Amino acid sequence: MESQQMSEQSGISQRAALIMAGVALVVGILASLAIRPPSSAPASHVTAKDGTVGPALYWRVHSAFNTRLPVLGDGMVYVVDRLREATGGRIDLELFDPGELAPAFAGSESVRSGKVDAAFTWVGYDQGRIPAATLIGAVPFGMDPPEFLAWWHHGGGRELGEALYAEHDLRPILCGLIGPETAGWFREPIRTAEDLKGLKIRFSGLAGKALERLGASVTVLPGGEIFQALEKGAIDATEFSQPVIDNMLGFDQVVKVNHFPGWHQTFSAFHLLVNPSHWQELDQETRVMIELACQAGTVWSYAVSEALQGPVIEQFPDRGVRPEMLSDELLQVLYDESQRTLDDEAAADEWFARILEHQRAFSATYAEWEERAYLPRGFPNRD
Repeated sequence: MESQQMSEQSGISQRAALIMAGVALVVGILASLAIRPPSSAPASHVTAKDGTVGPALYWRVHSAFNTRLPVLGDGMVYVVDRLREATGGRIDLELFDPGELAPAFAGSESVRSGKVDAAFTWVGYDQGRIPAATLIGAVPFGMDPPEFLAWWHHGGGRELGEALYAEHDLRPILCGLIGPETAGWFREPIRTAEDLKGLKIRFSGLAGKALERLGASVTVLPGGEIFQALEKGAIDATEFSQPVIDNMLGFDQVVKVNHFPGWHQTFSAFHLLVNPSHWQELDQETRVMIELACQAGTVWSYAVSEALQGPVIEQFPDRGVRPEMLSDELLQVLYDESQRTLDDEAAADEWFARILEHQRAFSATYAEWEERAYLPRGFPNRD
């Protein structure tokens, strides 16, 4: 019996030793990844001095959106996963949620300061510091998604965006795109411009400035803070994103009127902001892989965002949500005020004027195709 116990204890000790050795190996690998700085090595695995093997490129990436949010958050997760799979783990971008490394809206500054290697964000959040940035993020009564893609990739938009951000020591890579958002969630329907006066509303971008001109009290909040603000009455209404995302955030638990159409953001583009010096240090293969992954992410996010909205809206009656269309008269008021806002911003900022003029010229030419090639909206009548 004693011999058997000693044998069992020896076996347990051996297993424990093996487990401890395995744990030590994992810890060593994680530690080597945690301290590894951005690398410009070729896209292949590299071996550290301690013998551990890790990715040739490891970047810490701040996300302006919680990675569990559909479309907004998991779009970049898709990009990261595709990069790892396509390169066999040689390119590893680790995503961090808002607040883990930086506040939600602090992506640009976090990259510039070196706090993170890159940031996935909506550049409209840079509006206060870079007024023209919002033009490549979302424009009220602006381009639709296919038109924006045409402008960005083949109409000179990318070159303008890169030149704008180069002055702020950043490089934007288009890495996500969605179609219109809803026009917001309200306690009571908005019928006329008078209903906007004194309304406390969470709104962002240039459309927020247009609403301020119409008498609304506008504030910008990160997505994770909106529900509580609505619930406590700090705001009366809010816009944030598309139905599937708004539904996950629970806005309909507090307010029941969801207005359409999304006049304020006919498209929403998302970019991966990187430090230009880091980008230039990468070999060409790595740069191309990142750009290809972002192009795939752009297509994926647009496709999935279009696919997910209908089923959510179908559930509105069961949840007591009232989808309401803004009247043509109110849309005209919003359009006129938005154009005045755009013109005023252009008069105050050279870059804003340059990009706005370029977009308007492209849209005028694009309309020659769009108005002839596509069926008019509402045809055929599906009612």
